[in-house]
Amino acid sequence: MVGWFDTNLVSILNGFAIGSLLFILASGLSIVFGMMDVLNLAHGALYLIGAYLGYQFAGDTSSWPGFLTALGTAALAGMLAGGVLSTMTEPLARRPHLDQALLTLGVALVVAELLAIGYGNDVLRVNAPPGLNRSVQVFGDTYPAYRLALIGLGALIALAVYVVVERTAVGALVRASVADREMVSALGVDNRRVKLAVLAVGSGLAALAGVLGGPIYGAGPGLDERVLILALVVVVIGGLGSIKGAFVGALLIGQVESLGRALVPDLASFMLFGALALVLIVRPRGLFGAPKAAV
Repeated sequence: MVGWFDTNLVSILNGFAIGSLLFILASGLSIVFGMMDVLNLAHGALYLIGAYLGYQFAGDTSSWPGFLTALGTAALAGMLAGGVLSTMTEPLARRPHLDQALLTLGVALVVAELLAIGYGNDVLRVNAPPGLNRSVQVFGDTYPAYRLALIGLGALIALAVYVVVERTAVGALVRASVADREMVSALGVDNRRVKLAVLAVGSGLAALAGVLGGPIYGAGPGLDERVLILALVVVVIGGLGSIKGAFVGALLIGQVESLGRALVPDLASFMLFGALALVLIVRPRGLFGAPKAAV
């Protein structure tokens, strides 16, 4: 067992890095869909916007100002886009999810096409900031410092999101809006503003994930579809609206992705959806899913 761990240490660490990135992306989708009941298929396009902003500000040179500017700009752009999506989906609030899916999918296709026109069809490289654009020794193996930093950052963001949603008055207001919107409205709270705020934060996290994933995946056409599928798998496995579930699901899918491609590359995609099917057979609502509200 120890020998297997040593042999596959790099793949395991890659799984944690991918899992951390997936959590940052999927947590926003889980909150928006699980709590606000908005099926946002433009989530991957928001990630892609962040990736291209990472290239715009940090693609040519490795600098902290450029990378931090990309993070701030992406978060702001994602939040603004979330506000727009909230306004667009508000008339569809009482209609089937298919209507929301078609609308947000159309937005995603338009955004992806505009980005392809603006940046071309090549995969563009995004540089990690200084100090993280090197490799370090981990138990005798060489491993990129940026991916280690991403693992730590993912854990910090997971803790912050969990505390905000589960342990603060803001989180309580969001959960109350989900559980009984009429009662919250009777208390003078505008549910539309709550929805707008949640969608803005979730979209901001998606764009932020695009910048953070740039040094690993770069920025290019088709990336939005790939990350959207992974995020949806994570959300379904973890359970709608559950931050804890999104975290566990992201780490699980990260390991399946990394170890699957390293050990059985021909079956990696099958393993991904096989894990999804197995969890749904055992736990139809996901690992930490609840009927109405987040866990």
